[in-house]
Amino acid sequence: MAAHRPGTLKQQNKAHKGGRHRGRGSAQRDGKGRLALKTLSKKVRKELSRVDQRHRASQLRKQKKEAVLAEKRQLGGKDGPPHQVLVVPLHSRISLPEAMQLLQDRDTGTVHLNELGNTQSFMLLCPRLKHRWFFTSARPGDLHIVLDMAKVADTILFLLDPLEGWDSTGDYCLSCLFAQGLPTYTLAVQGISGLPLKKQIDARKKLSKAVEKRFPHDKLLLLDTQQEAGMLLRQLANQKQQHLAFRDRRAYLFARAVDFVASEENNLVGTLKISGYVRGQTLNVNRLLHIVGHGDFQMKQIDAPGDPFPLNPRGIKPQKDPDMAMEICATDTVDDMEEGLKVLMKADPDRQESLQAEVIPDPMEGEQTWPTEEELSEAKDFLKESSKVVKKVPKGTSSYQAEWILDGGSQSGGEGDEYEYDDMEHEDFMEEESQDESSEEEEEEYETMTIGESVHDDLYDKKIDEEAEAKMLEKYKQERLEEMFPDEVDTPRDVAARIRFQKYRGLKSFRTSPWDPKENLPQDYARIFQFQNFTNTRKSIFKEVEEKEVEGAEIGCYVTLHVSEVPVSVVECFRQGTPLIAFSLLPHEQKMSVLNMVVRRDPGNTEPVKAKEELIFHCGFRRFRASPLFSQHTAADKHKLQRFLTADMALVATVYAPITFPPASVLLFKQKSNGMHSLIATGHLMSVDPDRMVIKRVVLSGHPLKMFTKMAVVRYMFFNREDVLWFKPVELRTKWGRRGHIKEPLGTHGHMKCSFNGKLKSQDTVLMNLYKRVFPKWTYDPYVPEPVPWLKSEISSTVPQGGME
Repeated sequence: MAAHRPGTLKQQNKAHKGGRHRGRGSAQRDGKGRLALKTLSKKVRKELSRVDQRHRASQLRKQKKEAVLAEKRQLGGKDGPPHQVLVVPLHSRISLPEAMQLLQDRDTGTVHLNELGNTQSFMLLCPRLKHRWFFTSARPGDLHIVLDMAKVADTILFLLDPLEGWDSTGDYCLSCLFAQGLPTYTLAVQGISGLPLKKQIDARKKLSKAVEKRFPHDKLLLLDTQQEAGMLLRQLANQKQQHLAFRDRRAYLFARAVDFVASEENNLVGTLKISGYVRGQTLNVNRLLHIVGHGDFQMKQIDAPGDPFPLNPRGIKPQKDPDMAMEICATDTVDDMEEGLKVLMKADPDRQESLQAEVIPDPMEGEQTWPTEEELSEAKDFLKESSKVVKKVPKGTSSYQAEWILDGGSQSGGEGDEYEYDDMEHEDFMEEESQDESSEEEEEEYETMTIGESVHDDLYDKKIDEEAEAKMLEKYKQERLEEMFPDEVDTPRDVAARIRFQKYRGLKSFRTSPWDPKENLPQDYARIFQFQNFTNTRKSIFKEVEEKEVEGAEIGCYVTLHVSEVPVSVVECFRQGTPLIAFSLLPHEQKMSVLNMVVRRDPGNTEPVKAKEELIFHCGFRRFRASPLFSQHTAADKHKLQRFLTADMALVATVYAPITFPPASVLLFKQKSNGMHSLIATGHLMSVDPDRMVIKRVVLSGHPLKMFTKMAVVRYMFFNREDVLWFKPVELRTKWGRRGHIKEPLGTHGHMKCSFNGKLKSQDTVLMNLYKRVFPKWTYDPYVPEPVPWLKSEISSTVPQGGME
């Protein structure tokens, strides 16, 4: 009997997978240590129930609320520094003494008056509100004083006029304060009660609408009566504080008392004793101290006298006469200071930071060995080989005879073209000879287009300086020419182009071509410091400030700093009314390096600013003078130099200056001939990086004389045959987008035959780009003279009117 055989259409079912399942051990062996993606990418976290999640969220909210309340209680409380308030009137009609008198509420607390030169200040102690204030004032015309005191003030109280709000001087002051960074501020209106009742409501509405442009969502408080002053004090005490990043990571101090002890050897230098309250961070005596406007110094020791203005004085009963109570309080605090004077900390010479700001360069460090005789002979042989010329000569000609045989092609081409272009070039360049003579006297870093003489305007005003007007007109012309023809310069006729532009090079691509940042560095780079990784150093220092406990004077302590080797001019400035402000430096912040700052032109200033002009910098807590370079703000490794500070885009200013860790605000001022400082640009500190390359571009232009299919004869770019051969490897381009190269020179007057990737137009211009790296000038000066106070008439001529419309 034959067996049944299934056909091709027989259904095939999957076999049942029976037996043992794979265990965990076999799975781990097969995985060979690999983990699942879910286990690698997500942390194993405990799942909370909904009730626990709500409880955790409430705990976080409670912790944040307690932190805010603790900060409020510390500022102005018994354990913290006094609440420092800077009063700034923004209009000339505002009476500052009247406002300060209203804030001195003797019914609320005890008032301690003191005069610091031109700056009125007083301490207000209010045990009922458990708060103490320190009020200072500054006029908006004294720009340096306002900016310096705003760096250390906890709150700024702006006084507004009821009709106009602020005038042009106040608007200029607000622009500078906003650029530097505003702490907590409050707006108060003075004099609105003097208006008729019908006009008071309209005046408040107009003022509130106008203030919204500068201060959106801020309320206006009144300051005309004692009751309104009390409400203002409560607002100042309960206001949420805004932080400035550059001062929160450093210890700083506003000097309340200054004493100077001259040294025995020199009366012009001595020990300066600065007394005040520590703010920001714990103050360590081994750190360096920067006195704003005067430089960096070392501290000898820190004394801890008793607090001269305690919130709750001991053993003092309330007196009926407030003046008598103030005298008793003052005498008691003086006795406590004398009894409780103690040395808190002395400087350790082994741990104290050095004042060394520059590296002392070793002139023999970069010395190279003298080449040997073998190397010299090899160099001579190489020069001989490279100088050999290949010529077509008859067979059997000796080398001596070949020297006398001229190359037919080059001879005929050069001889015919020479006479053909002589007369034409002589006529074309007669007018340019007078202009090219002036280019000899220019510096190498400044290749600008030569232009005609400035137009002389017959101005009959005696106050206008005609010479200054002519220089300014020349600047405006150069700025306009730079906008129309960027980086284009004239090739000099009296100096060979290969000598004039010997430091320049051609690049195939400005973006992708390599350029070594350590190549051909100037001598000044041997004097500066550089970080191996600036970002990591900054993070580690900030982390140490936040987490590590530093030994020294705590926040809120009243201390006396003994600062050594201070010139007597610092005390003289303080006695004349200039406030003395000191900041503790972070590690490395006294050392010189290259700072890069992103700045943008201020819209209120239209005066042209050229690169390498001396400007005044307000960078964080520092103030200095320097000559910056301006370059494009891009993400590439090379950045093109800008000859002028343009108004349509942000640029990077590069200077030699002491290291400052960002964030830090930057303000650029320019000193005028009358001593006033005009705001030029504002921005922020970007990085400390000497390897950031600023590349200067020079564009040489030529004009096509004869044009063929893809060939053209170009003239006026060079004026001799050797220059054409020297720059032959550099690529050419045209304004209409053609690319090309130099084929060969024609004649001896700089004409050249060029080939392009397309046919040229007669109106096209042939260009050649040359590049070189430039560096800033070492003109750093920490001393900045005090500016002449701004007047309303002076500001109205340079800054747009900021009054209320």
